[in-house]
Order: sequence, then structure tokens, then C-alpha cells
Amino acid sequence: MSIFGNIMSKIFHHGKDKPAPAPSAPAPSAPAPTPDAPAPAAAAPAPAASVDVGAVLSEMASMKNGGGNYQTSIVDLLKLLDLDSSLTARKELADELGVHVGADGSAEQNIALHKAVMAKLAENGGVVPDSLRS
Repeated sequence: MSIFGNIMSKIFHHGKDKPAPAPSAPAPSAPAPTPDAPAPAAAAPAPAASVDVGAVLSEMASMKNGGGNYQTSIVDLLKLLDLDSSLTARKELADELGVHVGADGSAEQNIALHKAVMAKLAENGGVVPDSLRS
């Protein structure tokens, strides 16, 4: 899987492995249709819910003593997500996202890379607050 794919997976699937709470009461059963009553319409599939990237990252940070400066630092963001934050991994991520700003590993490139990750998360259905886009 690509590095960005791993980032998306960590954010978009955060908390989905938690068991669902058991219902407190049994759901009422639908009445049986009568021969002259129209059949109930099939339920349309629910649209995929968008993911609040800011809330997910904030929750993850609270579980990890604040998560460093993940709001602007690509290195801290990758560490928060338990992903490789090495220069090699960031070079690969930059190539993957087409970020060719500054020298490899420079502050300029790292800032551009963080912005590109947030923009790409938004393109893929993430709700990214302005505070994470700057």
C-alpha cells in the first residue's frame, strides 16, 4: 500500500475496529405485509459518511500525550499515525503526491508535504479544518 494510502487508512478507519455497543432493547419487527398492501420500498444504501480529520487526529493525539505538532509538521503527523517518518519515507510520499518543493527533508518541503496530505485527504472525503491546511 502507498504511504498516502496508509495515512488515509489510519485516519478514515480510526476506531472502526471497536466493537459496536449492544442494543439495549430488541428492535421492533416490521408488520407483515398484507396481500393488498404495497411491498415496502427497498432501503437505499446510506452514503459513505465523511470523516472529520481534525477530530480523528485530535483524538489520536490525546491518546499519545498531545501528538507533537501534527497540525503543521509532516514528521509529527506520521509519528502520530505510527507510520515511518524517515527522510526516505517522506521522499517517497513527496513523489507519490507530486510535491517537488525545496530540498529533500527541508522545512520548505515538509510544510508543502503536510499541506499536500491535507488537501488529498479533503479530496478523498475527509473534512479537514482550516487549522490543518495552513
